[in-house]
Amino acid sequence: MSASGVARRSLSTAMRTAGASRVWSTARSAPAKYPLAFGVVLSGFKTSFSDLLVQKVVERKEKIDWRRNAAFAAFGFVYLGGIQYTLYVPIFGRLFPNAAKFAAKPLRQKVKDIRGLCNLGLQTFLDQCVHHPLMYFPAFYITKELVMGGKGNDGKPDISRVLSDYRTNMKEDLIALWKIWVPATLVNFAFMPMHLRIPFVAGVSLLWTAVLSAMRGGDAIHADDVAGGVVTNASYQIFMEGLDAFNTTPVEMDRNLDHVSISAAGKDRPGMVAQLASHVASQGGNVTHSKMVRLGDEFIIQMHVALPKEESSSFFKSLNNGNLEELNIQPTRLTRRDTDEKKKAVMGMKIHCVGDDRPGILADVTNRIARKGMSLEDVATSIRLSTTGKREFVIDVLASSPNVEDKENIDEYVADISSMEEDLNLSKMDIRVHTA
Repeated sequence: MSASGVARRSLSTAMRTAGASRVWSTARSAPAKYPLAFGVVLSGFKTSFSDLLVQKVVERKEKIDWRRNAAFAAFGFVYLGGIQYTLYVPIFGRLFPNAAKFAAKPLRQKVKDIRGLCNLGLQTFLDQCVHHPLMYFPAFYITKELVMGGKGNDGKPDISRVLSDYRTNMKEDLIALWKIWVPATLVNFAFMPMHLRIPFVAGVSLLWTAVLSAMRGGDAIHADDVAGGVVTNASYQIFMEGLDAFNTTPVEMDRNLDHVSISAAGKDRPGMVAQLASHVASQGGNVTHSKMVRLGDEFIIQMHVALPKEESSSFFKSLNNGNLEELNIQPTRLTRRDTDEKKKAVMGMKIHCVGDDRPGILADVTNRIARKGMSLEDVATSIRLSTTGKREFVIDVLASSPNVEDKENIDEYVADISSMEEDLNLSKMDIRVHTA
């Protein structure tokens, strides 16, 4: 290569290096030069990204709930980027005029600065115990209601629902918040220059927004796994397939087989399930559905068994086997349900709700579903302790409707079912709708 070619190549490389250096220099100076704009943009996009991450990775939704994402993005742009900047920089800067100097000191000097440490604790207290309970969470629930919530009779957002959400969730919200933000806030106020406070908050908030999205985004399936949260405001998602579970069971599918329901109970001991399952298999039976649970010192077994018609009579006789007497077996022959086109489900609902444990809660929930003319396909209940030690009653219902009118008026139908949350004072409700 000629000397001139080498010179041109060196010049080109130098120009590219200088260009990259200018870009990096501009990027580095952006937070200090444009702190408000930088904070708004970063917070908005970060909050939107965190919710998208939760929806796709944690909740594994096939379709993004863009209304929910818009609520988080709006909250990020307006409150996290704008209002929090005003609070953390101008307001806290005036309340604590020596905060910037304290943040710039070496760690050794910080430890000796008693007044600076007191101001650090006071800033953290104001942020975590005043700002977040009285400003941050009310703003979040108002934004969520404006973007996602239904409208009241006057066409305006339902403020009573915002207040209900705020009061119901506050303890769990603050516990989850403080686990992340108390240490993060101490680091922020102790070490970050004023112009980097919002970018630091935005970085930590990637984790916090994911937690908040899972707790309060409307999906009840993963909420408790994240922070012991409570999801209020019934949410629902419509699936355009998957109604087979509502229309067919092995009793309907296997027309050439006989079907038997077996209930068994006995004193809990090792090998009970194995004993009954082995006996069923030895008689040519196939267990398709089963449920086993220990209640006190009793073990309860419920099984559905499918078997060839020619084996049916001998199967029933075999259950009188002396070896099975202690299981107290009660068999019932099952018949097919009429599932012609007029009675075939066109809409199904999976309803998950949680409320304070009290007599009659199951009756209240199932009565509301029955009044809508829906058939119960499966109901499961359990009792658990909340993070506060309170007994909660959990109900999971699979229900179906053959009425085309219900499918066509799905929003009104779901609104009526979801009103149980307020009417029955439930703490959590999630509805998933399947349509043909």
